[in-house]
Amino acid sequence: MEIEEMEPGLAPPTSPKRRPHPLEVPDLDLCGTFYPLGFPAEVRTNSSEILAQADELWGRFEPRFETEPIKVDVHIIGDASESIECPPATECQIMLPLLISVADGRHYSLANLAEGRTQLVLSKASEKHKNYLAYFFLGAAALGQIASRFALPVHAACVEWNGRGVLLCGESGAGKSTLSYACARAGWKYITDDATYLLHDPAVFGSKRIVTGNYNQVRFRPSAARLFPEIEGLPITPRAVGKPSIELPTFPNLGIECVQATAVDYLVFLNREYPSQRSLRTYSREKARQFLRQVLFGTPEAFDTQYWSIERSLAAEIFELRYSDLDWAVERLSRLVEEGR
Repeated sequence: MEIEEMEPGLAPPTSPKRRPHPLEVPDLDLCGTFYPLGFPAEVRTNSSEILAQADELWGRFEPRFETEPIKVDVHIIGDASESIECPPATECQIMLPLLISVADGRHYSLANLAEGRTQLVLSKASEKHKNYLAYFFLGAAALGQIASRFALPVHAACVEWNGRGVLLCGESGAGKSTLSYACARAGWKYITDDATYLLHDPAVFGSKRIVTGNYNQVRFRPSAARLFPEIEGLPITPRAVGKPSIELPTFPNLGIECVQATAVDYLVFLNREYPSQRSLRTYSREKARQFLRQVLFGTPEAFDTQYWSIERSLAAEIFELRYSDLDWAVERLSRLVEEGR
């Protein structure tokens, strides 16, 4: 029999079943959509615990901004029997368009800032360290993409009075949390006590300075108990990094009104170094510009947009508030909003 006559009777060759390489991370068969700060984020993972943590972080935020969804892939490796102490803090490098964060060989992330996708690899045993994972990995995965693609991060608290937003700007320890909470207790609407995000999109917002933040919590230094009796005796909240603090959810017990976003009319830089010279005075626009440029990162295209957002924010009226007494400071800010001076 000739070869040509034999070939039609031969079974077609079959491809061998692909076997995963030992170094490959697991497939992701679970997914959920969340709205950190109001931005859509799609989380894919192989761990129900990660979805539960994402809901704990972002479940109270309502969908607000119609941006391209952030993609967060969380690959959990190993099993719960693995014994692990809390991993170390991450070290970061930017190799555009990538932002790389590494704690060790079992805890790292790769964020593509151009594509809006962040991939995380974490150990199963590390899931028990919720504050650590939220700060260094899961929360950072969303906030890093938001800060480089959709909004300008500003080291400021934000409150609203009579429909007008006030950014309370300052370095750590300037009094942003205590003053923003004091305003909220006096009837102001509360947006955030520390990190504010100024939205970029000129096609949507035009010249409006729309900001958002984490209105779900307030964070105090322990010394704030002298000012606010309701936090007296509360325990220090475990934190991944930073100074000791007491963190409280704004819902349902604090009795303050919260909103997820507002339009900003005033930038106020806080200064408690002159207790005997309380005043509200104009502030240097150039100093304000340098302050707003502190935490920028991202692609060259992102920088162009962030610089545009900074110049737009500098069109607001800018003041320095010198104070020591909270009641006086709240009253003076109210007068600023109501009278424009």
